[in-house]
Parts: sequence; C-alpha cells; structure tokens
Amino acid sequence: MLAGQMIENCIGVFGLPLGIAPNFIVNGRELLVPLAIEEPSVLAALGNAARIFRAGGGFSADSDEPVMTGQVQLLDVTDIEAARSAIERARTEILAQADALAGSIVARGGGARDLKLRAFPQSPVGPMLVLHLAIDCRDAMGANVVNSVCEGLAPLLESLSGGRANLRILSNFSDRRRARASCSLPAAELEGNGQDGLNVAKRIVESSALAEIDPWRATTHNKGIMNGIDGVAIATGNDWRAIEAGAHAWAARDGDYRSLSHWRLDEDGDLRGSIELPLAVGTVGGATRVHPLAALCLKILGVSSARELAEIMAAVGLAQNFAALRALATEGIQRGHMNLHARQLALAAGAPPERVGEIAGTLVAGGDIRLGRAQDLVAGLQDGDSR
Repeated sequence: MLAGQMIENCIGVFGLPLGIAPNFIVNGRELLVPLAIEEPSVLAALGNAARIFRAGGGFSADSDEPVMTGQVQLLDVTDIEAARSAIERARTEILAQADALAGSIVARGGGARDLKLRAFPQSPVGPMLVLHLAIDCRDAMGANVVNSVCEGLAPLLESLSGGRANLRILSNFSDRRRARASCSLPAAELEGNGQDGLNVAKRIVESSALAEIDPWRATTHNKGIMNGIDGVAIATGNDWRAIEAGAHAWAARDGDYRSLSHWRLDEDGDLRGSIELPLAVGTVGGATRVHPLAALCLKILGVSSARELAEIMAAVGLAQNFAALRALATEGIQRGHMNLHARQLALAAGAPPERVGEIAGTLVAGGDIRLGRAQDLVAGLQDGDSR
C-alpha cells in the first residue's frame, strides 16, 4: 500500500473531497483549479468569484525567485563580533560549500545565493549568533535540501565562530519567496438581486478596512483566504501547514496581525483587490512526486514551475477572499453557507445518496436547517418505504 510507504504506523487513508473550481483566468491563461477540501461553500464561492472577475480579465499574478532561508544557531560564542567577522571573511568559502552540499539543485539553476548574520548578545541561553543562508530551491519546496545544507555547514561554522551549532534547519517564514495577485472590475458588474453594484463595492472595501486594523477580524479574514490556498496545496501534495505558518508570520511581520489582502475603489469606480504572502510550494519532490492524485492535479493545472503554482494559489486566495467579503457585504455569510451545509446534514442524518438532494432541498425551503429536522425527514422516508 502506497500510504504505508509514505508514513509510519499507517492504518488507512483519510479522504477529502477533491473538486474543481472553474472559470479562472490567471495571467491570461484559462484554468481549472483542483482543491481538496471538506467545507461545502468554498468551491461554489470560488467558481462564482472567478466568473465575476472574468469581466475584468481575470487575475494578474507574479512571484519572487524560489529562495528559502536556512538557519544555523551558534551558541557558546565568546566573542560575537570576532565570530561575525570570521564568518563574513569566509563568505565565499561558505557559499561554495553550500553549493557542494546542495547537490543536483545547482545543476538546475539553484543553489546558495546569500548569507547574513543576526546577533543576540543577551538571549535567554547566553550570547547567540544565527546564520541565515538563502538557497534557491527552483521547483522544489526546498525543506530537504536546505536542512541538508545547514547540517553540512555546521562544522565549518563552528570552526569559524568558536561556538557550538545547535539548530540547523530551514525557516518556514519564507519571506524571500512571496507571491502576489491582483484583480479589478467595474463596480457595475456587482449589480444583482436588487443590489446596486457601487454600493456592494463600497461595502466590500469597508469590510476589508476592518481587517487591516483589527486582529480579531484579520484572523477570520485571512482564514478565508487560506481556505482556497490550502485546498490547492493539499490537492497538489504541498505542505499546507508550512504555508499557513509562513502566511500568518507575514501577516504579523510588523508586530500587529493584519490582513493579507487589500481592497480599494479607484477614481474610475473600479473595485481593485490585491494580495501578497509567502508561498513556498513545489512541483517536484515530496508528495508531489509520490502521490498519484497530486500528480494528476498538477497536470490539470498545467503548471510548468513552482513559481507558476504559487501565483495561481495567490489568485485563488484573493478570489476566495472576494467571495467571502461579497457575501458579508450583501446577504450575510450564513445564507449561502447553510444552504450548502444542508447536504452535509442530510448525509449525517443517514439519507440515502439518491435522496440527499431532496432532503437538503426540503431543509432549505423550510428555513429549518438543523440535524434534528434532517433526521425527522429521513425517518419519514424510511416510514414511507416500509409501507
């Protein structure tokens, strides 16, 4: 069993629904975006948001070079400045050894790019010097290569600093590996259901403004963004936990937790959205190579590089953010969410698959979307079938 080869003590496989968000245009390319996610409202909201922004040409996106940061923690350093100077003088030697340790990634155009030092003279465990090593990981996420390089460099750094290497590991705060996406459309495109488009756009901007200044709102705001990004990450075999950690660290980089996205109305009355966050993802290595569904999802996306995947994920996050803000600014989040939730309640109540739609429709029509009501309806079905 493949799963048993991927992890220890495997007892089975835990499945998530795999769906497709249609209608996306990213950098002029039509896309079908696969997501692995259990939340019922996400795929429907994404597909609708992507359809709306087709009127503005879809989403534009770009990304940084795929550079990750490795850290080597040096303790018991008796002279911080002398150690710093010795390491700086050996910069060329350190970067060359890092490339030698990085292996085949150098042949693919990656490798060590830079180093810097951070001193903590009064840390809780005494004077500390931390080396940050920047490594271009190309189309890999990069954890394995960065960790190997950091571990391999430790003896040289100990010799140069006179200290003791403790932690030797990558940082998931991949702030040098960010992706950005933006979109715009005339506010008139938001008209519908008796709603004035310009008013809807203004309410979206007002909702976004709270997330820019208030961490309580920003947390939920960013969670919605990650609904989309995590779904693509899981579908493509990427480490969604690392992505989450980096995104939230970026949101709090200035000491205040804030939104990852921004929405504005320009002078022409167009609604403009933008997002920027670290996205360390890979299209080779790890589960992307081993898991057959991850490989299939990458094929569906048709991506040629890790950077292209990151750009698509940024666009998906922005689209999901728009969908949530639009719902909040108009009918409220619960109406659409609970309508879709009705299907889950029907399943939880034991409805046969062929009757789930019927039970869910009855729940929605009656405005009583509760598990107890769903169970009553399923019991009614069973009573009818027994006659």
